[in-house]
Amino acid sequence: MAYPKAAKYLTIWIATVRAARWQNLSDLRRVYPSADLVAVGSGKSVIVFNVCGNTYRLIAAVHFDHGMVYTLRFFTHAEYSKDKWKDEL
Repeated sequence: MAYPKAAKYLTIWIATVRAARWQNLSDLRRVYPSADLVAVGSGKSVIVFNVCGNTYRLIAAVHFDHGMVYTLRFFTHAEYSKDKWKDEL
């Protein structure tokens, strides 16, 4: 694994997402209050999760209407801060 420090968090995140029945961003924020909705280059929005405090960022597309979550990117905070990923999505 490229980021062993994040392994425990990611295992819990995956289990939480699989069990979730979020209908909207408010539902998601009850579990992950620091999750942010961010607009990207395509004009769509993604959800940014803070992982291990501010050490990493997980970028996901959450389709509340279909109950689907797609993991798009995983970065260190430094990589995330460069904002290049926004143009790619």
